Amino acid sequence: MSKDETKGTCGIVMPISALDGCTESHWSDVLEILTEAIEEAGFEANLVNHAEGIEIIHKRIIQNLYENPIIVCDVSGKNPNVMFELGLRLAFDKPTIIIKDDKTPYSFDTSAIEHLEYPRDLRFTKIVEFKQKLTDKIVGTYTRATSDDGYTTFLKHFGEFKVAKIDQEEIAGQEFILEELRNLRYSMNKLERSYSMNKSERVLSSADEDRLRSRSYHISSKERGDALNALLSALKSTKQDGKNDENLS
Repeated sequence: MSKDETKGTCGIVMPISALDGCTESHWSDVLEILTEAIEEAGFEANLVNHAEGIEIIHKRIIQNLYENPIIVCDVSGKNPNVMFELGLRLAFDKPTIIIKDDKTPYSFDTSAIEHLEYPRDLRFTKIVEFKQKLTDKIVGTYTRATSDDGYTTFLKHFGEFKVAKIDQEEIAGQEFILEELRNLRYSMNKLERSYSMNKSERVLSSADEDRLRSRSYHISSKERGDALNALLSALKSTKQDGKNDENLS
């Protein structure tokens, strides 16, 4: 199925680094398997911690966990970050499919939710079977969730709850640029603090300290200057677009 025909994004929550005896390469292979199954179901696969542009990673993860129409979560190895992100998704009570390998035991809190299982050794014949099951599960879950107002992944099986929501609003171009600059400034300040902490752990001569301080100040000023120039250019462009819209009116 082509990207033009996709139903939207299917987020993926899973380990990406070495865990429970599995290497980073192992998880890359698992990601490829999940991506193929997701695309076969008509969705675009995307790790929830991945996004275009510069932004704070925690904000990106929360937004994807809330906005993605369906999520596939691999709890193999019980990675703490994965379990936390799964908890957030279940709190939003949005379509979620849980998978795990055959070496990982069930967790008590999520054992009530069906888990699709795959072999940790990624045996070909078993993986082919697993991929088809996952594709069918994605299609079936999405169909039920979009056609049944009473659909629930987890919460409503235990009573009536007020599901957590994230307020969303459209913002003007200037506000978006300012927000991105604030994110950039946050990242720069974090790097500067890290640099200062590392510098305090080293013993330097007065001449070395002066050179480093001068160099740090120069780089920081240049980066801030570039950011401000970008902001001014963007604001001018936005204002000009506004005038053009008024003239057309």
